Amino acid sequence: MEFVFFVEVLAGGLLAGVMYALVALGFVLIYKASGVFNFAQGAMVFFAALTFVSLTEAGWNFWLALVVTLAAMVLLGIATERVVLRPLVNQAPITLFMATIGLTFVLEGLSQMIWGSQPHGLELGVPDVPMEWLSQRWNVNISQFDLFAALVAGVLVAVLALFFQKTRIGRALRAVADDHQAALAVGIPLQHIWAIVWAVAGFVALVAGLMWGVRNGVQYALTFVALKALPVLILGGFESILGAIVGGLIIGATEKLAEVYLGPFVGGGIESWFAYVVALVFLLFRPEGLFGEKIIDRV
Repeated sequence: MEFVFFVEVLAGGLLAGVMYALVALGFVLIYKASGVFNFAQGAMVFFAALTFVSLTEAGWNFWLALVVTLAAMVLLGIATERVVLRPLVNQAPITLFMATIGLTFVLEGLSQMIWGSQPHGLELGVPDVPMEWLSQRWNVNISQFDLFAALVAGVLVAVLALFFQKTRIGRALRAVADDHQAALAVGIPLQHIWAIVWAVAGFVALVAGLMWGVRNGVQYALTFVALKALPVLILGGFESILGAIVGGLIIGATEKLAEVYLGPFVGGGIESWFAYVVALVFLLFRPEGLFGEKIIDRV
């Protein structure tokens, strides 16, 4: 029974880590192509979830609401690149970072101005109940929705990996990520590439918003899921899609195991902050992350 309980806790942590990785993917996409740490990714997740649930509650068909929300997120991503990023090209990284902080408050206010500030429940037709065959055969309780979210995340990561590796636009994105000036020199339209990246990040925010909206409800606190993605980025590396997944799995598993097995010795409640301790320790030994490139400055 002790081993079965350990498996349940570990599986729950890994599946929660997949949810963290979904949010981290949005950060990785934008940072990889433009070098901008988009602090507004959490607000984009909230905006997407609130828009979708408000449309469905207004009587819209599920798929129509999904398509309209996706279009809104793509337009939001493109508009952000045009209005926020493009005028600040070649500015200091801290300037761009502060601009995304301002964008965070704009999106939060805009979301609540359009749709209101009341919390919403969200259902996608997948019940958050244990899988019967696992419960009956192995006595292991794992949520159907958690498995569904993991499947969605896996498909999304596979599609993004193929997009980056196999398509012409994907190769251009990697070229821009490696060297902006060199990409411009060979004729790659930098601003178009950035617009595509922000649009894709909007799509990723929609997927993450739907998954987290089902898990925690669609409410203002949804913006703070971005903070939980920070330890994931530190572990996996700010420029690696695979790193976002691996980092998410590590963070999800360690915080759940720590809560269950270490929590009783320190009064409990360590799940909310243990991930940051792991990230802090990790920074001491490998600050560039598991899949990040080690930067050597020559002086």
